[in-house]
Amino acid sequence: MIPNTLENLTFRLETGIDIGASPEVAFEALLEQVGPLNETPAGDSLAMKLEPWPGGRWYRDLGGDDGHLWGHVQAIKRPTLLEIAGPLFMSYAAISNVQYRLMEVDGKTRLAFRHSAFGLLEEAHRKGMSTGWTHILQRIRAHAEHHA
Repeated sequence: MIPNTLENLTFRLETGIDIGASPEVAFEALLEQVGPLNETPAGDSLAMKLEPWPGGRWYRDLGGDDGHLWGHVQAIKRPTLLEIAGPLFMSYAAISNVQYRLMEVDGKTRLAFRHSAFGLLEEAHRKGMSTGWTHILQRIRAHAEHHA
């Protein structure tokens, strides 16, 4: 059994990307990629829904009233901030805060990303988070630059 130390109970990932599009275009791409266009690195749809308003749900819609609540929109300030709080993909005692902060820098957009989590975090989830978030960020950039 893994001891419940602070290090074992927490996760933090901070990264960012530069996007060749305005913050407005990048923010819309963000909403699409974490919502209906969200997919696994293998290309499988996650069937995600995002209600982009304070308190709005972020959930996986499996159809027939089945699904998985990933979180709620804690804060949204178009086109500079989307913040979500919830268990995300973890169906156990854990809570996360995910922040996407966008700012214009030299005619482009800098997207700063942070995921903080606390709880009984499974090792498999810990290992996959960096890969999964990097995939989503790359898809946001590609989507925004395609529509710029």
